[in-house]
Amino acid sequence: MFQYEQALMKLLVIGGGGREHALAWKLAASPRVQQVFVAPGNGGTALDKRCSNIELQSNEALADFAQSERVGFTVVGPEAPLASGVVDLFRARGLRIFGPTQAAAQLESSKDFAKAFMTRHRIPTARYRTFTDGTAARQYVLERGAPVVIKADGLAAGKGVVVAMTTDDAIAAVDSMLANGHNGAKVVIEDFLDGDEASFIVMSDGRSVLALATSQDHKRLRDGDRGPNTGGMGAYSPAPVVTPTIHAKVLREIIMPAVLGMAADGIPYSGFLYAGLMVSQDGDVKTLEFNCRLGDPETQPIMLRMQSDLVPLIDAAIDGRLDQVEARWDRRTALGVVVAAHDYPDHPRKGDAITHLPDDGDDRITFHAGTALDGDRMVTSGGRVVCVTALGETVRAAQKRAYEAVDEVAFDGMQFRRDIGHRALKARKQLGDNF
Repeated sequence: MFQYEQALMKLLVIGGGGREHALAWKLAASPRVQQVFVAPGNGGTALDKRCSNIELQSNEALADFAQSERVGFTVVGPEAPLASGVVDLFRARGLRIFGPTQAAAQLESSKDFAKAFMTRHRIPTARYRTFTDGTAARQYVLERGAPVVIKADGLAAGKGVVVAMTTDDAIAAVDSMLANGHNGAKVVIEDFLDGDEASFIVMSDGRSVLALATSQDHKRLRDGDRGPNTGGMGAYSPAPVVTPTIHAKVLREIIMPAVLGMAADGIPYSGFLYAGLMVSQDGDVKTLEFNCRLGDPETQPIMLRMQSDLVPLIDAAIDGRLDQVEARWDRRTALGVVVAAHDYPDHPRKGDAITHLPDDGDDRITFHAGTALDGDRMVTSGGRVVCVTALGETVRAAQKRAYEAVDEVAFDGMQFRRDIGHRALKARKQLGDNF
């Protein structure tokens, strides 16, 4: 492995969304860091003098860059580079990188692999069947009835899941996923689970884990959790539904069995590991899915709450020393609201001038996602444009501060939800907390 003797480190973050802006922002704040390269980055990282966007696409070009620039370590944000083997390539070159190998990333890149893995290692999850034949899949839907969940087997940028409330919708989803997939396309059909969703994210070094702050996101486009699924319209941390009892249960019954199971299968897992949970009213917890990276938009409030330096935590994870470190968290709530482009998620419009954004402060940050610099103008370049994130003593206070900042955002066609955090407010009220 390359060991660089330098007082200040150069780091590389792969990706260009809101998650990567939040990671770059947090890493750049470390006193151990000289510069953070972001590939390809976005308008927000372009404006940050501590960061530099680089237009490199291939895994080979990224590895060449990391080697030539003597990068201390690389952090992979999105799922696609992981699924294509970027970690395997970097490690083969002796370069330090945090993320799972291509084989380990199958936990996200293949829903069928993940469900079979969970079943084999007795990790609680919904009953399921996998199909490649449309006729058999449609028959299974008719036998099981609705509601039912239909999942495309491969990567779908967080949008390959349909919660079908009718059999007609389920059959349409099956037909669409099998028709749009490559030869040998698969769909996973699983039982519908009711309850509250939560995101439980840890860092893993292959044998030990470090739990990050809990979080919850809002997938639906419109207020009241209505409208189509999206990549996420907002999130908050902590998640009140993840009580200390449930937190311990998730570590014991889901996270550690997953890490130890991967090691037992000969596929050690190192990187961020995200378990999407469904928590029932009686405290039963099942695994909806595993993701092999930080969630987006969950990363934004999580990073805003993290008081520890992230650099030594990732160093420890790469070196297999996670059991020797711990993370400190701001006790306040962080809440982020996504402001999306016109006609997101169907056909988001690009190129709209962003005429105003709120000023950043110690307790509020606008993390960019779908933005780009066009000369001296900031313009929209993707579906989810920014995530305005704020801290508050209570959920309601964080919500108020975030929406005050959202009201300062200005670009044509912008859309956002007005109720991010409503589930946290409900949970706090039920628990009798000051909310």
